[in-house]
Amino acid sequence: MNKVDEILKLKFNNLLFTGSSIIFNLAVSGVYIASKIDNQSLLKVFGNIVVLLIIPFTFSLIGYIKAKAKKKIIISHYFILGYLLLEVLLDYILKIPFRQILIIHIPYIIIFYAAAFSMISVSRTISRKMGLLVLVTFFILIGCLIYNLG
Repeated sequence: MNKVDEILKLKFNNLLFTGSSIIFNLAVSGVYIASKIDNQSLLKVFGNIVVLLIIPFTFSLIGYIKAKAKKKIIISHYFILGYLLLEVLLDYILKIPFRQILIIHIPYIIIFYAAAFSMISVSRTISRKMGLLVLVTFFILIGCLIYNLG
């Protein structure tokens, strides 16, 4: 493979990752708002968007592995995919009210923030501008969480 192809693949991979991170933050924000206003159909739509992000994040991980990216980027993907798989397991497969079970909910929250901070960190590694954009959408997510809890 020539150098130009490698650069194009890496740029695509970076865009796929940061785009997926932005969509993740905005979709989780949508989940919080839909939950607050008790709109089950919107909640389902935003929830499905979140878990479907397993697909682009998996492709991104494969691309970074092939490109022999920094270990920090690879490990961060494991946190992100681990969170998304946990979400699928708890909300879509087991369908248990885990948010009311503290012994499950606390580790879930920790894994969620590990994934969110991994998205910010990797995006920042890719580009300062992309890192800032992902950080801004994360703050939107936090604002929606505060609205949801209020």
